Amino acid sequence: MTPDPDLERRIAQARGDEPADLVLRGGEVFDLVTDAMIPGDVAICGSLIAGIGASYEGREVIDVGGMVLVPGLIDTHLHVESSMITPFEFDRCVTPRGITTAICDPHEIANVVGLDGIRYFQAASEHLLMDLRVQLSSCVPSTDMETAGARIDAGDLRAVMGHPSAIGLAEFMNYPAVIHRDPAAMAKLRLFAGGHIDGHAPQLSGRDLNAYVAAGIRTEHEATTAAEALEKLRRGMRVLIREGSVSRDLNALQPVLTDITAPYMCLCTDDRNPLDIAEHGHIDYMVRRLIELGTSPLAAYRAASLSAAEAFGLRDRGLIAPGLRADIVALDGLSECRAQLVLAAGRVVGDAAFSARGAVAPVGRASVRAPAIGPADFRCTGNRTDTDVIGIIPGKIITRHLREQVAPVDGDKPPDTARDLARIAVVERHGRNGNIATGFVRGFGLRRGAIASTVCHDHHNIVAVGVDYADMALAVNRLAAIEGGLVVAQGGQVLAELALPVAGLMSLEPFEVVHDSLAGLRRAARSLGVTLDEPFLQLAFLALPVIPALKITDRGMIDVERFEIISG
Repeated sequence: MTPDPDLERRIAQARGDEPADLVLRGGEVFDLVTDAMIPGDVAICGSLIAGIGASYEGREVIDVGGMVLVPGLIDTHLHVESSMITPFEFDRCVTPRGITTAICDPHEIANVVGLDGIRYFQAASEHLLMDLRVQLSSCVPSTDMETAGARIDAGDLRAVMGHPSAIGLAEFMNYPAVIHRDPAAMAKLRLFAGGHIDGHAPQLSGRDLNAYVAAGIRTEHEATTAAEALEKLRRGMRVLIREGSVSRDLNALQPVLTDITAPYMCLCTDDRNPLDIAEHGHIDYMVRRLIELGTSPLAAYRAASLSAAEAFGLRDRGLIAPGLRADIVALDGLSECRAQLVLAAGRVVGDAAFSARGAVAPVGRASVRAPAIGPADFRCTGNRTDTDVIGIIPGKIITRHLREQVAPVDGDKPPDTARDLARIAVVERHGRNGNIATGFVRGFGLRRGAIASTVCHDHHNIVAVGVDYADMALAVNRLAAIEGGLVVAQGGQVLAELALPVAGLMSLEPFEVVHDSLAGLRRAARSLGVTLDEPFLQLAFLALPVIPALKITDRGMIDVERFEIISG
């Protein structure tokens, strides 16, 4: 146990025997245990709360008269890399909104550069204002049906255990490996036995769900229907309501979140980009939306803080109460959830605090090692007219497994804009084998050109979708030249791009610059006919072979429900 240097001081400040380091004066504390509003000052000693509900003197006093004070909000599952900004810019982007704790899984960068990516996040967590908790990635790669840049087994994980940011093992996406007792999966589960193991089991039900939960997995963010969430709650899982830039499950799960279930439900983003954060918000947006839909403020704020802290064993936060971490958000009112003042571990969140942070050098530069690509590489040479097609479901990362009749023409099964059948391709970019796989996707609405990205869950090869092979080649080759990122091409020209040189996943620019670039990319994509709200993240998830029903990797089209590669 680490000695507590402020113990006597904190007790003295709580009794009023000496002035508090900081006093928040004039507000009301929203108590998430009794649903009461507690008037009085909040006294803070160092990073912890000393007292509430009384009058205090302080060395520094901040007037929060007329405001409601709630505990800092907690995002229980996300991948910072998918925000396309570094942990430092993510901190600056969301902490002022009241998100003072985020529980991340760095498996995006780990799939590119291995343990160095996890160590980068661990090192960054030591300098941020928010408390960034770094789970240890369980599935690198997510399956054996893809080519990643690294592989992490149980022995590797042992080498990065014990960092102060750790909670446990991150989302166990390869649920077939769990329920069928794959030895490598069992080794990872045994390594974290008795600790926290995060779940990922879309549409798993019945005995298979029992088997998954019996492995010691207690949290789950993949429920997309009320029935699925209720079954998982009844199996003892904590269900995390997800509202990301692509995966939007809040409306479907909101009826499940009540004052009764709130102690066992949490909120997560998994993931939101700076464009969505600027236009709508982060966890603060989820709280606003839940209350707008009829959820009680008690249930919404519990899920956003206290229940989240308890689900992940963070016993030092989740309430505004003596002895707990001084993560506090001052609001004009509960229904709006718009932060007017944020404290993270007793520090006022603002420009001065951000400027005082340390820094960590980025990793994963020059990670795009794809071969030069030509238009002919995107031909689909299958000779069967019966064709598997990925069917996009807007707002979901699950897909439909469609079948269409596509006749070969001159040895190629070409895209068909009249039927919204676009070519999708995955190009291996880690310099391992140069694989290129092609298929069909429906749902983008593309009429011309192509879009491409190195944000391609979770192996992060290059994924491209288009209706013109020359534009697809241009976009893919441009990604290699800019160290990865996002590209829109049409008519032999690059219309918009965003360089993501940190492992092909994150920009080195401020989040405001990334926001503006994403807005330009979205406009460019719409000029091609794209109808999706978030085409790039939607595209990224089409390559994740642990989400039903049909996906694609560099090894081919994947029938996720059968967990096998579809032969041409």
